[in-house]
Amino acid sequence: ARVRALAPQAWILLPGIGAQGGDAQAALSAGLRQDGLGVVVNSSRGIIYAPDPRQAALDRRQQINEARAEVQAVPFDARAALTLALADLGAVKFGDFTLASGQQSPSYVDLRLLASHPAVLRQAALAYTELLQSKLGEQASGVRLAAIPYAAMAIGTAVSLETGLPMIYPRKEAKAYGTARQIEGEFQPGDTAIVLDDLITTGGSKLAAIAPLEAAGLEVQDVLVLIDREHGGGEDLARAGYRLHAVLRLGEMLDTLVEAGRITAGRHSEVSSFLRGT
Repeated sequence: ARVRALAPQAWILLPGIGAQGGDAQAALSAGLRQDGLGVVVNSSRGIIYAPDPRQAALDRRQQINEARAEVQAVPFDARAALTLALADLGAVKFGDFTLASGQQSPSYVDLRLLASHPAVLRQAALAYTELLQSKLGEQASGVRLAAIPYAAMAIGTAVSLETGLPMIYPRKEAKAYGTARQIEGEFQPGDTAIVLDDLITTGGSKLAAIAPLEAAGLEVQDVLVLIDREHGGGEDLARAGYRLHAVLRLGEMLDTLVEAGRITAGRHSEVSSFLRGT
């Protein structure tokens, strides 16, 4: 189940079913993709040493197809899988933290860890890609992914590799040597820049990053993040004329974590109260 969560599209070679005593139904339910594919079952001794090998093979096929039907009847929840993967690597923390905005918070999200976990980074990149495709469709000409340093650099690179869209990034400070550029990467004035960041609390850092992009002649309308902490960032951007798109919202992540037994109901209530400002 954990491998499937980390690699949503991969094919899994599955030995151990049959003579070795693996639970076929449980393994297939955990490993099959939403489309009912993604697993190759290897059953050797269980078939060749069976009293009737042909019937043993037919029985195994029926077992696999029954498991496929069950999986396809319950759609795969990619957002929940990503939430649990982030929790597994310690990117979602609970305690007493000071945010970049200066606010005290009972939760903290550290998505810089994604750079050290390529499987989860790709899982996140696929989620960004789905969000981008739903917004852009096929209209990707002249579009640049503008990743905000530093947390979104690894994410932006991964999304660029998945989508084929070129990446640029606004420097935190202009170079005092060489080209002295404020924006790194190739672009033309009039190109569209879709701003990518890891998460949003308030909109301040996003607006600060947008300013040099627009000063360089790029057109910005949309900001994409992996997690919206639901603390007013979307409203801040909307007031400035920009649209926020988030893969995950912290509130729904809390629901997933408490349902999976990763946090207590008390912790869920504490963080939810903070988000509501109560």
